[in-house]
Amino acid sequence: MRAWFAEAHHADWRGPMELKTRYPSASVVANNRVVFKFGGNKYRLVVAIRYDARIVFIRFIGTHQHYDKIDVASV
Repeated sequence: MRAWFAEAHHADWRGPMELKTRYPSASVVANNRVVFKFGGNKYRLVVAIRYDARIVFIRFIGTHQHYDKIDVASV
C-alpha cells in the first residue's frame, strides 16, 4: 500500500481508463470510486477520485471480509 500511495501521490490520471492502464485489476465502480486489491486479495482499498482536480480521497481500507459489508458507491 505504501508503494501505491507514493505512486498515487504523483499520478496524473485523467480518467478511469488511464488508471486502468496502470492498474488493470482495479475495479472502477459508481460515483468515481475505484477498488484496489492488496495482499493477495486479502485487503481492499476504496478511493474516490476527482480526476478534474487530480485529488484522490481514501474512503475505505480493510479486509476483504469487511469490504463485503460496505456499499462501495456510498462509502
